[in-house]
Amino acid sequence: MTPLDALDRAVYFLDRAHEGGFKTKAFLRARDVLRAIGPDEIAERAAAGTLVDLEGVGSATARLVGEALTGADELPYLQKLDAETRIELSPEAAGYRAALRGDLHLHTRWSDGSVDVEVMARTAQALGHEYLVITDHSPRLTIAHGLNRERLVQQLDEIASVNERMGDFRVLAGMEVDILEDGALDLDDDLLARLDIVVASVHSKLAMERQKMTERMVLAVANPHVDILGHCTGRMIAKREPSQFDADYVFAACARFHTAVEINCRPERLDPPRELLDLALEYGCFVTIDTDAHSPGQLEWQPLGCEKAAESGVPIERILNTWSVDDLLEWAGGSGV
Repeated sequence: MTPLDALDRAVYFLDRAHEGGFKTKAFLRARDVLRAIGPDEIAERAAAGTLVDLEGVGSATARLVGEALTGADELPYLQKLDAETRIELSPEAAGYRAALRGDLHLHTRWSDGSVDVEVMARTAQALGHEYLVITDHSPRLTIAHGLNRERLVQQLDEIASVNERMGDFRVLAGMEVDILEDGALDLDDDLLARLDIVVASVHSKLAMERQKMTERMVLAVANPHVDILGHCTGRMIAKREPSQFDADYVFAACARFHTAVEINCRPERLDPPRELLDLALEYGCFVTIDTDAHSPGQLEWQPLGCEKAAESGVPIERILNTWSVDDLLEWAGGSGV
């Protein structure tokens, strides 16, 4: 493991812990500084004890670099970070995690994620997945650098190129499409038709009046292009209250139009709440367990959703991402890239 590889791994573990503060930024800054000076100078400075003289390189970074330069198979600092950030699974949830074969909602550098498509794909493959779906944001979400028509077409080309290098692993083309205030989708129909999986989510006007929010969501999940209703309440735990809508109407529409209800695994979301997930199951809705990851380490968040699935007794056969990629695409009517 090179020093830069070690720094990347440290960031991976910190992302897994949802540590987005100073510590993560410090490792990223140090990695960029060291990448610029090259391996020879890194080794020379490590031997001389002058790595910390570089602006942006602190003592923790220097220690990790020194451990990497020893050539050891296991680095103590990374072992410690791994142990501190590991996500444990209850026995009940472990069966759900073992059944998952993919992740249907995640982001890359194309919108507000941190790395390229191939990095996310190879991380998912290393975690034992058979496929994943790239679902960067649609154009209206400018704060997240959403993809306009031209950039989405470019991304589709990149996904096709990555698939040529991934062997049996499949990268599917998708998008997290904004549900507009009138229930329309933030993407033209011809582009929606080119996507394998479409996640539709509300990101704006979250405090809309209950009846109007219900109508907005029902119109979206009834759209034939929509496969998954993303983070249905829009809540941010301890920060933003859930949207108000008639869940009976929305989940009845999901069941009627074969739109799955997402269990969003982000720790600040864990959406839907237990009572809404139970109601979706009563209506016979399909379910997905998705990380909504924005960095490689966050792809390990699926156990959090598996715990919710276990608590509600979600039938494993109704979880779409326990299916094979071919069965998933047949269900969704995906056309492929």
